[in-house]
Amino acid sequence: MGSYSPNPYRADAKASDSIDRKREQERRYMLQAAFKNSEELATRLVQRLLDKHIIETTSVDAIREALSKQLKKLSEMEEHDINFKIAPIRQLVPNANFVSLYMTQYIIEDLIDPRDIEDIFGEEGDIYLVIDSILGSLRSGE
Repeated sequence: MGSYSPNPYRADAKASDSIDRKREQERRYMLQAAFKNSEELATRLVQRLLDKHIIETTSVDAIREALSKQLKKLSEMEEHDINFKIAPIRQLVPNANFVSLYMTQYIIEDLIDPRDIEDIFGEEGDIYLVIDSILGSLRSGE
C-alpha cells in the first residue's frame, strides 16, 4: 500500500496562478475604468493639481484634454510600455497604483512640454499622492 503525499509545489503554483489572475483582472478593470471615465477623471485631476499648486497653466482646458487623452491611451498600451514608463518611480510608495504612477511620470516628463503649462512644482512623491487622491478610486471600483 503506497502512501499519498501531496505536492506542496502544486498548491503553491495554484495559489500563485490565482493571485496572478486576480491581479490581471484588477489591472484590466482599472484600465477600462480610466478609459470610460477619462473626461471626469481628467477634470478632477486638473482641479486637484491646481488646488495643490502642482501645476500652473494658461489653459485649464488644454491640460484637461491632455490628461483625458492620456487616460484613454493607457487602455491601448502594452503592459511592457506602461512598466517602462513607471520604472523610475516604481518604488515611490508601497503597493502603488500603476495608473497613478503612470500619470505621475506623464506629468513630470511629458506634460511640461505643452505651451499651456507654465510650471510644475513638487517632488515625485507629492505629485503621486495628489494624483492618487483622484485615481485611487479606480482601484476600489468607486
